[in-house]
Amino acid sequence: MSAAPLLIEVSGAIATLTLNRPRVGNAIDLPTARALMDAAIRCDTDGSIRCVVLTAAGRLFCGGGDIGALAAAGGNLPGVLSELIDTLHRAISKFMRMSKPLLVLVNGPAAGAGLGLAIMGDIVLAARSAHFSAAYGAVGLTADGGLSWQLPRLIGLRKAQQMMFTNCRVTANEAEAIGLITRVIDDEALQSEGTAVAEQLAGSATCALSGLRTLLLESFDSGLEEQLEREKDSMIMAGARRDGREGVAAFFARRKPIFEGN
Repeated sequence: MSAAPLLIEVSGAIATLTLNRPRVGNAIDLPTARALMDAAIRCDTDGSIRCVVLTAAGRLFCGGGDIGALAAAGGNLPGVLSELIDTLHRAISKFMRMSKPLLVLVNGPAAGAGLGLAIMGDIVLAARSAHFSAAYGAVGLTADGGLSWQLPRLIGLRKAQQMMFTNCRVTANEAEAIGLITRVIDDEALQSEGTAVAEQLAGSATCALSGLRTLLLESFDSGLEEQLEREKDSMIMAGARRDGREGVAAFFARRKPIFEGN
């Protein structure tokens, strides 16, 4: 019996998802994409989960799509690509729109759709040994995994063009400098630092973080006045929740707030 392509561990309020195909660089095949989709739904709907962590087993974070599976498709490659990408994209959409913060710990190289998974977090911590590449040109394919949407927004159009057209490799230090990731961490400290950040996120006002996630995702599609209205509506909604009232009361009383996130 083969190992599960994605491991799920829930400890307290934190769900940790680990890509688990290290022998093939955690390449994404259809079972992996389906497992990611199922995990995204579970994390979004389980009220006890307040923070989601995505990482990987082995030396690589994710090398992208499973080229072996694509090669085996032969003349049915378009159909195989359609089902694989559609499933993966539904998972990515759910992760990016769920009501919980997403922390990604990039333990090693990320390429292709693996790059899309690596950079979709609200906070992305990368091991110093990690590097990033689009990689599609090398196999004669175009981008998936949300890269054509995420890269221009994170690093600008010119840098996105450079990564996607030339397949250049971006080191972890370079990725931090251009805004592709949040922070570089020494390899041996990645897990401990990730745990600390996950605990901080899980203990925060997660309903407010959910509102912030939505505002940021929508900000590129709205004009100033429309976004101002969205901010007002979101703030009013946050103020109507228990966490909003608790945060204000705790600040006034000069005590640490106790957020429940529901």
